[in-house]
Parts: sequence; C-alpha cells; structure tokens
Amino acid sequence: MDYLPIFADLKQRPVLVVGGGEVAARKIDLLLRAGAEVRVVAQSLSSEVEHLHQQSAIQWLAESFIAEQLDDVFLVIAATDDPRLNAEVYEEANVRRVLANVVDDQPKCSFIFPSIVDRSPIVVAISSSGQAPVLARMLREKLETLLPASLGKMAEIAGSWRSRVKQRFGMMSARRRFWEQAFDGNFASLTAGGQFKEAELALQQLIDAPDDATHQGMVTLVGAGPGDPGLLTLRGLQVMQQADVVLYDFLVSAEVLDLVRRDAEKICVGKRAGNHLVMQEETNRLLVELAKQGKKVVRLKGGDPFIFGRGGEELEVVAAAGIPFQVVPGITAAAGATAYAGIPLTHRERAQSVMFITGQIRTDGNGLQWSELARGQQTLAIYMGAMKASDISRNLIAHGRAADTPVAVIGRGTRPDQQVLTGTLENLEQLAQQAPSPALLVIGEVVELHHQLAWFGHHPETAGAQRPSVVNLA
Repeated sequence: MDYLPIFADLKQRPVLVVGGGEVAARKIDLLLRAGAEVRVVAQSLSSEVEHLHQQSAIQWLAESFIAEQLDDVFLVIAATDDPRLNAEVYEEANVRRVLANVVDDQPKCSFIFPSIVDRSPIVVAISSSGQAPVLARMLREKLETLLPASLGKMAEIAGSWRSRVKQRFGMMSARRRFWEQAFDGNFASLTAGGQFKEAELALQQLIDAPDDATHQGMVTLVGAGPGDPGLLTLRGLQVMQQADVVLYDFLVSAEVLDLVRRDAEKICVGKRAGNHLVMQEETNRLLVELAKQGKKVVRLKGGDPFIFGRGGEELEVVAAAGIPFQVVPGITAAAGATAYAGIPLTHRERAQSVMFITGQIRTDGNGLQWSELARGQQTLAIYMGAMKASDISRNLIAHGRAADTPVAVIGRGTRPDQQVLTGTLENLEQLAQQAPSPALLVIGEVVELHHQLAWFGHHPETAGAQRPSVVNLA
C-alpha cells in the first residue's frame, strides 16, 4: 500500500489551513464536519470562508504563514495558488512531524484526502493513492447509489443495542448471526422507511424470539416507472437488490426487471385488459404467504403503484395480515411519457390544471363528471383508455369540448420504441387503434407543443433511443 488508510479523530483538535479560497473552503467544510478546531492563515478570505469566520466557526489566525504556527496543530493543509508557499508549509511540517497535505500536489502529501461516502457513523473512503482521483470519484458515485441514506441511522441504533444483544447471546457467532439477520431483515427495512420506533421493536422481537423461530418477512411496494430503467428511483433499485422474491406486472419493462437481484425469485402476476392471467385475489394471497415465510417481498408495479395501480388495495390486505410494509413511489406514466414526448402537462398559456383519470369507464359514461372533464385550458391524462377512446371522445365532445382539441396517444412511453401519435379529439379512436400498448391518452392544448419540444429519440446523443414514429391526424 502506498498509504495506510486510517480514520483520524479530529474532534476539538487544532488543524491549520493555509489558504482562504474556494479550494480551502472545501477542505474546511470536511474538517468542520469532523469536529476539528480550524485555524486559517490567508491574505484574504473567500465569501464562504469569511462567512464561517463571521460565525466564529473558524479562527482567522494571520495573513502570513510562519513556521511557528505549526507547533501545536494536529495536521496542516496547504491550499494556496503559490507553489513556493505550499512547498514551505510541507517542508516545515515534515521537520515537526506534522501530517501535511498540499492540495493537488501528491508528492508533497504525507496524508491525502480520499473520496468519501458519508453515512455517519458509517464512512466509506476510496483512494487511488493520488494516481487517478477521477476514477476514485466515479467509484464513490457508484457507491452513493448503492448505499441507502438510512445506513447511518441503522448503525446508530445498532450501536445503542450492542450491550443488550451481548447479554442475550453469549457466543460471538450467535451475535454475528443476530446482526446479519437484523441488517438484512425488517430492522433494516423499517429504518429505511423512517419508522425508527418500529425498527427498535423489530430488534426486540429478534432478541426475544426462540433460536429456531421463523421470522416474518415484509412487503415493499415499488413503482417501476413508465419503462426507461433510468427513471427508476434510487430507493427502488436498492430495494430490488435486496429482494428474495419479486411479484411483477406486464407493465414493468424487461430492462427494469433485469435490475432485480439475480438470485431473487420472479413471479409474474400480470393482468391485461380483458384477460386476467392472475386474479387479484391470488396476488394478494401470494404477498401474505411469501412474507409469512420470512421473505423480503417486492411488489413491482409499472409507473406509480398508488396511481391507478391498485397498490392501496394490495396493501390493505397486507396490513390486515399484520405484515410490515413500505412504499417506494415511482414516476407515473402521465409524468414520464409526456415529458419524453415533449408535452408539458401544465403551461401558463395553455393549461392551468391537469387531471389524471382512468379509461376503465362504463359504456354509458356514468361515474365521471364529463362537464368538468370537458372544460378547456386543462389537460386530461387518461390511463388505460385506448379501448374506450371512442366513448371518451364522444362524451367529451357532447359536453362541450371542441372536436378539434389537440390530442396525443403515447405508446410505450419512455422506451426506445416509443410512438407519439397526434391529432384531434374527433379522431382519438383512430389514433388509439394504431398505438402500441401500453398507451397513454393526452387531451388538451399542451399537445400542440409536442412538435416544438419533442426531444427523446430526435438526437444522436439520446443513447439507445430510436426515432419515435409520429403520425399526425389533425
């Protein structure tokens, strides 16, 4: 190793920073987060460092560096644009055996700053020994996506329970198994959901349980977004990587499904219009049964599970069975597909409101307030409406919406083969018949902006995207 990785306790220890510019400010921020007593030597201070000085968060020791300023400090950082001064600071620090770091001058560093993933008290440090700092930064960015923000709180709670766990489990191997089960089970999931009291209750239940007990699992409802895997939320990805079993719908794209943990069991519980391959009751039964087996169950739904996804109905069953659960929202189709089609749902001059409705309506049109839906200067985003496009068009026109109102049917929105078919309300049925499934109907003046704002698949820099097929039936 070129450097020994260590973690230094800087709380209330004096640290000298030579320099007061933007680079120095970044180092000062890290030092303050570690609780150091920061002393600054600089001819002038940047606005950010000056603000810290005004708040008495740092001490502005002097304008000029002298060697004696190093006599009682724990370490020193040289962050000036004067190479000669930086070298002097390094040399004087070496004489006094004080650890020194000259920013962006690796040969003049007796210690270096790693790339940091901060989930305090969990801290991950990554270093390339100064050889490839950009690579270290890229690795840090990848770890940021994999390590949940709740990791620190989980470690904090676990630390407060160590003595109780040690009293319950005398053998170190038993304690290790306990913590492995806690960090991979309900305790971790509840902490991630901000349910800290419930998380501590889960720890207590683990302590009280017989050694051979089967522990209950949990259910996480995850919104998979409209199709593009890049729109999956970070939390959704983390949960999918931890799942034992995933129940998914047909609306979940293959690219998103590929992000599920490789050894997780995948069960399709999809339903298509007019063809319920798996009845809802069977899906509900599976959720409860699998969780009671102690498994971490992910219910993966296209879009957002609480927007026309029956997520609430499924969780009612889970809650009634006494199974812990949480929800990870997703980008709903109306937000994702319209954005990729260049159609803003609201616009100051064209639409002051937007309504999300389902196309699963009765043939007589009852159940919807058509007079409200037919108002102008508003956008209608209609889910599952392709099969009822004729009824929708007829009722809207009958209640006052102009027959030439712009409409769009977005098929397979956000996916590489996305199609955007545009026309007017009077030919909505024809457009819907041509669109691939799943399709979203968009009705309103904002559709006119599609030809001006469409971006997805129109430029070569849109990786993996093909030019969407556009049909205009105006």
